[in-house]
Parts: sequence; C-alpha cells; structure tokens
Amino acid sequence: MREKLERQLIKTHTIKDGEDIAGIVSKYCRGMVHSGDVIVVSESVVAISQGRAIPEERIGIGLLARVLWRFVTRVPYGVGLRSPATMQCAINECGVARILVAAIASALTKPFGKKGYFYRVAGPQAALIDAAHTSPVEPYTSCVIMGPRNPNMVAEVIRRRTGVDAAIMDINDIGGSWVIGKTSGVNASVLEEIMKDNPMGQGNELTPICVVRDAADKSG
Repeated sequence: MREKLERQLIKTHTIKDGEDIAGIVSKYCRGMVHSGDVIVVSESVVAISQGRAIPEERIGIGLLARVLWRFVTRVPYGVGLRSPATMQCAINECGVARILVAAIASALTKPFGKKGYFYRVAGPQAALIDAAHTSPVEPYTSCVIMGPRNPNMVAEVIRRRTGVDAAIMDINDIGGSWVIGKTSGVNASVLEEIMKDNPMGQGNELTPICVVRDAADKSG
C-alpha cells in the first residue's frame, strides 16, 4: 500500500431497490471528499439499488439449471453458480446458448488442468452473481444478487454528483479485488491492490462506500 494513503469507510442505511445510488453516495460523502480522491462503492449495493436482488423463492428453476449446477467446481470464496438458483439466474442473464457453450468449453478444457473457461465464455455478469444465503444483511439473506448493470455509467454519474473519480468494485475476503466499473481518472490495477484486504467488510458492517485518498491516476 502506498505511503500517505488514507481509506475512510462510510456507514450507510440499508440500501433498497429503487434508491438513487449516486444520490446516496453524494449525500454520505458530502464535505468528506477532495480533489484526487476516489470513491469506491460495493457492486452489491449498486445491484440492489437497480432491483437486481431476487428472492430465491421467486426464481423459476428449469431443467438445464438443475443439471448444470452440479458440475460447477467448489471454490473457497463463495457458492458462485454452484446452486440451482444462481445457475438459473446465469441462464436468464446470459442466455441458454451462451451458458451451454460455456459449459461445453469448461468440460473440454478441465481435463487438461485449464480452469475458468466457463466464466470466460459466459461473461463477467455470470461471475458477478452472488448466491442466496451469502449476504448477512436483511432483507437480502435469501436473495440471489446479480451483478450491477452499466457500472461504468454508474461510476460516471457518481463522479458528476461528487466531483471526484469513482469505482464500482467486487471484493472478497480472500484477496479477490476487481474494479468492474470506473471513471477515467482511476488506475484499476492500483486500486485493486489498495483494496484487496477488503476494508469494507463481508458481513453486516453496512460500509459499502470507501473514500480512498491519493489513489487517483494523476496521468488521467
């Protein structure tokens, strides 16, 4: 982590479907940000504000999802698509054809020790799906949370509202840190390194916003 770097966590209310996420960020960051700062926002709350937290009981699970989820490899950082509900959401999001091609690609490459082809073919939206019962925050404990739509645009709207650069990030507790949407002044690789210890937390901290000082790419 770079010298003189500051990370300020911002606690919010429980964000709900239909709320203006850029307005929320602007409200909570008012008077706290300065030129050169970067506002990091959790991808989950962006998705929730967009109505992409789906109660598990409302997901109609088809035959294809009931078959394919069993072939998803167990991973230490979460359920991912290894459940009928999340696999069905991936099918709904990406389309039957793309998920079938992704499954075939995975099946053909896995015997040779090559991993990750399913998500390479299915696309980033499949990888961003969070399974039900992984969020401890009510009322989303029983929801599948999809990845946010148009994260670059969301980041840009936040920049316009706050006057500083912004990034939407997917971060976990075992070193996974990905910028999935950003404004032009953000150096993604630097920010991912800064945030890889997940200071925003994975539990019910309700700190989905983090102001990072001295993390902007001054070269633009």
